[in-house]
Amino acid sequence: MSEAQKTVQSGGAQQTRNRTLTFHILRYNPQVPGDKPRLQQYQIEEAEGMTLFLALTEIREHQDPTLQFDFVCRAGICGSCSMLINGRPGLACRSLTKNMGTDITVAPLPVFELIGDLSVNTGKWMRGMSERLETWVHTQEKEINLSKKEEVMDPDLAEKIYELDRCVECGSCVAACGTAQMRRDFVGAVGLNKIARLKLDPRDNRTDADFYELIGDDNGVFGCMSLLGCHDVCPKELPLQTQIAFLRRKLATIECTECNK
Repeated sequence: MSEAQKTVQSGGAQQTRNRTLTFHILRYNPQVPGDKPRLQQYQIEEAEGMTLFLALTEIREHQDPTLQFDFVCRAGICGSCSMLINGRPGLACRSLTKNMGTDITVAPLPVFELIGDLSVNTGKWMRGMSERLETWVHTQEKEINLSKKEEVMDPDLAEKIYELDRCVECGSCVAACGTAQMRRDFVGAVGLNKIARLKLDPRDNRTDADFYELIGDDNGVFGCMSLLGCHDVCPKELPLQTQIAFLRRKLATIECTECNK
């Protein structure tokens, strides 16, 4: 029998009923003058295989059309529906209500600019971080020659690069990071993961000293306090702490003018 159902006795026959879920959702729209943050309560009947995304959709379609939250793919690929679920960052579309209690508290991710209710502007933060770290492959060629064949890459190396490239930029790692909540300019595990991927890529012609200039300070790799929050909440289970430790060891040995100041 499903965990989402309870068994009751009625006239000697067994009947099942779905659980009643109570949601406590943080509501606040900064665009509305005078609006103040508050927890608003909703109740719905749990359905078989219900995810938090489906529950929020049920609330918005049948109880409160003003509720704001983001979604695109519903498959854990776009990262849009990341939010705080009972105090822990996670993807609403991949969080089954049957794994939670009947009281569920939902809030927007911290660190990012709030749009309204559960919707935050992760895209603005991610674009700023990517532009700052120049998270694209830097080649010696100034122009792309479409007729030129790409050099063959070792399959094992390609697999390592692909593993780190599975990040969906959901912002969960940033929201779970103590340093990111204290330092507004901290690039977070998502930024450091991108640098680790580029260091593996043989097509990128930048040196270790070039990467040091990008992340060799307290807003980069040396700002990480190794609390493992990013590693614990990553929905793609990326080896974030392993990559951060690798970068820290690598960049700590670099001799550059900045190091000697």
